[in-house]
Amino acid sequence: MTIERASSRGLGVALVSLHHRAEHLLALIPQSLPLLALRIGLAIPFFKSGLTKWDGFLTLSTGARFLFEQEFKLHIFGSQFSYPMPLAMAAAAGIAELALPVLLVLGLFTRYAALGLLAMTAVIQLTIPDGWANFHLPWAAMALTLVVYGGGRIALDPLVNFAANDQTRPISNG
Repeated sequence: MTIERASSRGLGVALVSLHHRAEHLLALIPQSLPLLALRIGLAIPFFKSGLTKWDGFLTLSTGARFLFEQEFKLHIFGSQFSYPMPLAMAAAAGIAELALPVLLVLGLFTRYAALGLLAMTAVIQLTIPDGWANFHLPWAAMALTLVVYGGGRIALDPLVNFAANDQTRPISNG
């Protein structure tokens, strides 16, 4: 019986040691990699949606016009309201759905682009309340993470920040 206890303790110690080594290896993954994945993962569905809103340069598609004028309603306080200025809203959504994902993928003004997509997700939630669990919550979580942590080092933001800091640095007289 003593041998069985010793071998089970040895197995337990080995498993804990393996767990600690695995945790250490996983902690070595640079934070920039998951931030890049989040940027791309959030950009794709919005960019694809933005492409459907246009039939050429600044020409709204028939589908976008129909959706914003007829189908889409804001669900607020148990009531449904038509979009105010539906064509302007469709154009703004279409422009944002193309521009903000490009900024995200580039990692340029990442926090602002993610904040814009977070706001859009809130409006989409008000428009399609049943999409929360499947789409809107993951989008909101990704956008909020990028708002808080930024785009990481695999982005243009660090270069812009470096250039901005270099321009604002006082000139030494020495």
